Amino acid sequence: MKGKAVYPGTFDPITLGHLDVIKRGVKLFDGLVIAVAQNPYKKPLFNASERKKLVEQSVKGIKGVKVRVFDGLLVDFAKKEKANVILRGLREMSDFPLEFQQALVNRKMAPNIETVFVMTNESHFYLSSSLVKEIAMYGGRLDDFVPKPVEKALKEKYEGMRKNKSK
Repeated sequence: MKGKAVYPGTFDPITLGHLDVIKRGVKLFDGLVIAVAQNPYKKPLFNASERKKLVEQSVKGIKGVKVRVFDGLLVDFAKKEKANVILRGLREMSDFPLEFQQALVNRKMAPNIETVFVMTNESHFYLSSSLVKEIAMYGGRLDDFVPKPVEKALKEKYEGMRKNKSK
């Protein structure tokens, strides 16, 4: 496929499942912008600049990728980036209804921007950022779930929270 794609998400934190979608996205499009969302309805563990940095560290060495933070409507961001595609990863059937609804609304607002879905590799099918944070909170092993920079950041974040609680 030709053109530039935007891959949006909160990425709190980025997982190996996200990286799988990113690696396949760069093969499909001429350029890929990873759009780190500032969603006022979510309470992320990492702030937007921390999430952007973790994504940048995780995609280091993958050609054709840029990382940006955005706030507002995704279609407005895509237009600003001159992207003609929104890339979305699907893990399981329960993801589909909301993703489908969002794709239809985005098409209504920006008919020239297509949404393309890719299925996450089956080895990451079960993986979510929420699950990763729960494992990290209890000091579990993370190397099968997140890139090394994210593993380090999660350990530091939760160790800091535990130390503050014990004071």
